[in-house]
Amino acid sequence: MSASASVAAEVVKAQQRSIAIEVECLSASYRVRLDAPNLRADLRNLFTRRRDTVRIVPALRDVSFTVPRGSVLAVIGRNGAGKSTLLRVMCGVLAPEAGRVVVRGRLNLLRPGLGMSDALTGRENIRLGGLAVGIPEERLAELTDVIAEFAQLDEYIDFPLRTYSTGMRMRLGVAVAAHLDPEILLIDEALTGGDTAFQAHVAQRLDELCGQGRTIVLVTHGLSSVKRMATEALWLHQGQVAALGDPDDVVARYMRYCRLESVDLEFDDQ
Repeated sequence: MSASASVAAEVVKAQQRSIAIEVECLSASYRVRLDAPNLRADLRNLFTRRRDTVRIVPALRDVSFTVPRGSVLAVIGRNGAGKSTLLRVMCGVLAPEAGRVVVRGRLNLLRPGLGMSDALTGRENIRLGGLAVGIPEERLAELTDVIAEFAQLDEYIDFPLRTYSTGMRMRLGVAVAAHLDPEILLIDEALTGGDTAFQAHVAQRLDELCGQGRTIVLVTHGLSSVKRMATEALWLHQGQVAALGDPDDVVARYMRYCRLESVDLEFDDQ
């Protein structure tokens, strides 16, 4: 290899090391069963060899972007725009139809209630989450108390998860995911739900993670959080990238679109 080629190769490697996530020409779909599942329909399909009515819904189409190490990317857009599907593909839960995702670092998906067992207590679920990501036993003992205090569940931390309300499950799920020391953190609407005081509690923890150099991808409808936390913003619309860049600029374009669409709907109703 020539000297110039060797230098070029080293430059490429250095650039790759500075990128935590690469998403290239990504497309993904999910299947929707249109028939309501019930025993009678299943028996009819069995004896008549009738196939279920299934529709393939395209969720992402040719999506490309990179996330530099230590940055915060906020993903915004209307419901159904493909935001949660994007996170599912990035963490390997859903396989893409086309394109690729490269993740360089230990990754955790913060989605309230994900991976918890109803049969275990809140404290046991904390330990389960820690063991699943390989946290050493001696570190886990200390971390369990920290997470339990953060969740603000008081004596309910030692109750089975099946006794928890939806809000209590959210508290525990967010507390666990936000303290498992990931290098890359994917956050799916963790700031929604719960009371205002706990939302502020979670926001403070996310600010701490941002300050510690974590790479974060944040899916949220909270545009104020985008402006405050993000270093870059991605607007998804109908599974495609509508805008990518400075958070203030992207949020302004998204809000302008929402206002225009609202005006169009008002005219349509008249």
